[in-house]
Amino acid sequence: MTPLLLAASFAAADLGVVGKVDFNREVRPILNESCMGCHGGVKHAGGISVQFREDILGKGDSEEPCVTPGNPGQSELIRRITTADEEDRMPKEKPALTPKEVEILTRWVKQGAHWDDHWSFVPPRLSSPPAVATKSWMRNPIDAFVLARLEVAGLAPSAEADRATLLRRVTLDLIGLPPTAEETAAFLADRAPGAYERVVDRLLASPRFGERWASLWLDIARYGDSKALGQDSTRPIWPYRDWVIRAFN
Repeated sequence: MTPLLLAASFAAADLGVVGKVDFNREVRPILNESCMGCHGGVKHAGGISVQFREDILGKGDSEEPCVTPGNPGQSELIRRITTADEEDRMPKEKPALTPKEVEILTRWVKQGAHWDDHWSFVPPRLSSPPAVATKSWMRNPIDAFVLARLEVAGLAPSAEADRATLLRRVTLDLIGLPPTAEETAAFLADRAPGAYERVVDRLLASPRFGERWASLWLDIARYGDSKALGQDSTRPIWPYRDWVIRAFN
């Protein structure tokens, strides 16, 4: 439940605030995806970087302020993403921003260009569950955050999945493999309270758990047993792979 609690804590504050832009959830992904490749890290095209707030508030080679908090009309960033001049419009090496993305950035600048630390550096905060209409659907406070989002979107929760489907979902999620026929039969036959919780405990205790979740980390770290080309020799760094698996387990 920890990831859900973290997600709920970050989402709660702005859930019912119409028009308020959340930097980490809405603005940062746009900047990272569409701008950072040319205007961040070691590359500051046009003298502009969007990596830090002090950078994005500065002036580039054009001597025009990239972002003027509270004034989109005096912000080169907004002019460049809205201009009809294709030669002048940004981004150049990525697809054009969608109308929704343009609206988010414009509203963000108008609201003062607030900047938040990366979510991993922000301590989780306790949030009160939002008010919802269909309280009977809820089983715990976390459900209120999910249901509130659905109600805002005009959606209703899906019907509860059957037990075989629930077992398949949690097994694939935790160990990356489907349940065996024997495991499915045992779960369906177990009608005692806590049957699902016992399945989760069993999966968390499996060595396959560490292998499944370590694979995601190793992908990000670009781990490989070879140098990626067919003619390349192997690389004897498997102890790192095994260490990551053991760490998860």
